[in-house]
Amino acid sequence: MEIIIASGNRGKISEYKNILEPLGFEVFSQKEKNADVEAEETADTFEGNAVLKAQAVYDIVHCCVLSDDSGLEVEALNNEPGLYSARYKGLKTEEERRNAILQGLEGKENRNARFVCCICFMDENGEPHLFKGIWKGVIAEKAEGTNGFGYDPIFISEDADGHTTASLPISFKETYSHRAKAVRMLTEYLKNR
Repeated sequence: MEIIIASGNRGKISEYKNILEPLGFEVFSQKEKNADVEAEETADTFEGNAVLKAQAVYDIVHCCVLSDDSGLEVEALNNEPGLYSARYKGLKTEEERRNAILQGLEGKENRNARFVCCICFMDENGEPHLFKGIWKGVIAEKAEGTNGFGYDPIFISEDADGHTTASLPISFKETYSHRAKAVRMLTEYLKNR
């Protein structure tokens, strides 16, 4: 069975290929299937945006599609950046977005945060199936580490013994992250369908 990944992100496509191909699926990027469309993320939830992305590609390929939407929610910042994690405050670089979070938390005691990932698997009939992973932690006082990307240098997960995600091996994130949790639920579902 073929699964099309609704993403242009090479790293994400490669990650999904590594997970799904051993389960017997043929995995393709949306570009490989001439479905190079970018859905407008207009929903007000991660689930909604994941479905919008999958639906846009499904409307072209009419076979199984997988998409995801994810982001960081910081309690003391009214759960910002949330849905806007990749384009927080219109800032261009990951470093600028990290600094905006650190500045926003200056003088605040509550540094609780969580990463959220929602995967949408749209089956051959266009029926969406959702899988959500949550990774709790806190925001560090300063950025630390070079592994990972995005907010990894300022996120200390509850299972990281005080270290930022970016200061730990990539294998740590692949085991404990929000995406890893959602992917485990997805693979369980795919094995049993």
